[in-house]
Amino acid sequence: MVDRYTKLYNMDDMDFPTPDVDVESVTPDELKSQIDSGDEVTILDTRMESDYDEWRIDGANVESINVPYFEFLEDEIDDDVLERVPNDRDITALCAKGGASEYVAGALKERDYDVDHLEDGMNGWARIYEAVEVERYDGPGTLLQYQRPSSGCLGYFVYDDGDAAVIDPLRAFTDHYLEDAEKLGVDLQYAIDTHVHADHISGVRTLAAAGVEGVIPEASVDRGVTYADETTLVEDGDEFQVGDATIETIATPGHTSGMTSYLIGDSLLASGDGLFVESVARPDLEEGDDGAPEAATQLYESLQERVLTLPDDTLIGGAHYSDAAEPAADGTYTAPIGQLEAEMDALTMDEGEFAELILSDMPPRPANYEEIIPTNLGQQEATDDEAFELELGPNNCAASQESLAGD
Repeated sequence: MVDRYTKLYNMDDMDFPTPDVDVESVTPDELKSQIDSGDEVTILDTRMESDYDEWRIDGANVESINVPYFEFLEDEIDDDVLERVPNDRDITALCAKGGASEYVAGALKERDYDVDHLEDGMNGWARIYEAVEVERYDGPGTLLQYQRPSSGCLGYFVYDDGDAAVIDPLRAFTDHYLEDAEKLGVDLQYAIDTHVHADHISGVRTLAAAGVEGVIPEASVDRGVTYADETTLVEDGDEFQVGDATIETIATPGHTSGMTSYLIGDSLLASGDGLFVESVARPDLEEGDDGAPEAATQLYESLQERVLTLPDDTLIGGAHYSDAAEPAADGTYTAPIGQLEAEMDALTMDEGEFAELILSDMPPRPANYEEIIPTNLGQQEATDDEAFELELGPNNCAASQESLAGD
């Protein structure tokens, strides 16, 4: 008993016994398809409560139940534990990497529950990355939005006349962008970052190593970027051509001092972490709490003077979305500026009200941001596996959605 419980907080290091019954697994892609199709999905999350509270699979049609795996370790599972698990429907058990959930699923199946388990657990869920066409984009060429549901990360891939560019690429999916370019028969010319990210490892340098021109805001140099001489530095007003599509650089500081947006084909503003379809940026990740008030003022000015002055039908596409966000009819997390201004109170406040609001209710900072930022600056290195582990979890780069999205 003692040896068993000394390992409770090292679940990934445990060797769980093979269940005595056959346990079916569901792949992350299959689970995502079930959720997207509107099927009612019941998830039994067997991770520790703290991990569950921080990061889990949610959805309007998802019922998520947290019963930590250690409660299933006894041969005689307590009745009150079993009563917390519905026995009148199909259940998918999950954990961090798949071992604990397979064991729990087996224990439940022995007791006549209809249960499978998520292959590779939340780590497998974090490897889902999908491209969805932005159908309302009416500029030259075609625009795709990359979506990572595990963290809400978004990126953009525009291509036209044999050329392409990707904005806010993730290191974990470097091969994905190159393979997509090959399938589409285009040359991936540019890999562009909106800012120094705090929630995931940028793919600009890995794509640059593969022959793509890396692009970062010149203001990033002031933060200590070590690879500036290996990339193209951009300032406000600079432009790039992708076929007939123009990508215009628009400085929008606030979330960070170097926060930069990119207007694609005069149709969609890739706004990075400045403005999302359900919230605005948090201003405290560069200078901490002391510098947050000044950054909030910068953010207000950027939104009022650089973003909201664009035509109302200009689409906004942020670098993230949250569980509170509703996708548009085309499945993308985009919305016209006019719609956001009408729906989001924060965009119509005066400067003082705006700053007070976003500073009053900020969520916890992104997990591992103190490691991710110097990695993205090139000040420290991380292997591919280490980089992937660092960015697991929620992004938390926005101010509180509850306080910003309307009355």
